[in-house]
Amino acid sequence: MSRGTARAFLLLGVLGGMAGGLFACENALGRQRATICRRAVPALVQGDSELKVLRAGSGPAPDSARVDYVVGTRPHFALCRFNGGTDLVGLSTDRETLNGASLYFLKRYYLDTPDAETSDPAAR
Repeated sequence: MSRGTARAFLLLGVLGGMAGGLFACENALGRQRATICRRAVPALVQGDSELKVLRAGSGPAPDSARVDYVVGTRPHFALCRFNGGTDLVGLSTDRETLNGASLYFLKRYYLDTPDAETSDPAAR
């Protein structure tokens, strides 16, 4: 094998490894965002209604996550927007869009507490 061929294989290996690492990081970030969005859903459902998550994953826009869920027999969705990381900066449902104060209270007094993890619909 010539030196040029060896360098080309080495370069391809390095680039492939970097691409794989970036994909793994993006995939982990997407899972964290979906988890945060899913954990917000019980706070959005009124009363002790039966809640079932159908799907939680990436949303239609970059830096977003979507959760499709059913309350009783009615389908609903929550669409969460994030900054470049995992900081929730917006939340909309099929019924409403949370304003700044509501979003702050959701994050501060629910998502940042152990109750959000305990009430996570995925744990049911």
